[in-house]
Amino acid sequence: MSISRSAAETFAAGAKCAEEAARGDVFALTGDLGAGKTQFVKGFVSGMGSDEEVTSPTFTLIHEYTGGRLPIYHFDFYRLDSAEAVLRVGFDDYIEGDGVCLIEWADRFNGLLPTTSRWIRFTTRSESERVIEELP
Repeated sequence: MSISRSAAETFAAGAKCAEEAARGDVFALTGDLGAGKTQFVKGFVSGMGSDEEVTSPTFTLIHEYTGGRLPIYHFDFYRLDSAEAVLRVGFDDYIEGDGVCLIEWADRFNGLLPTTSRWIRFTTRSESERVIEELP
């Protein structure tokens, strides 16, 4: 568990997590709106060596980031209403693909994720403080 006291610290936590990432890893991110999930992904993408601009894929469902040591596939399940909708975007191909997947709101369809997924929960303590913890 770590405590983030700023967007910069959340970014740094994502960058540190990227150091350990390997092809095929799936990071399942959970937490309320504004808890820091997208900021963490920004740091992760930077930590992988990509300088692409990271935005939340809330309306596009997936963003692909290249230019780093591995491709990154950034999903957002927030607006999806069924597992079938997730599968229609080619989710299985990404999960079994050549990169790393980061999934915001992963708990909405956790049955679709591999059992090896790394679950990271973001909890808001105050306007400036977040708890970032990897779940067992």
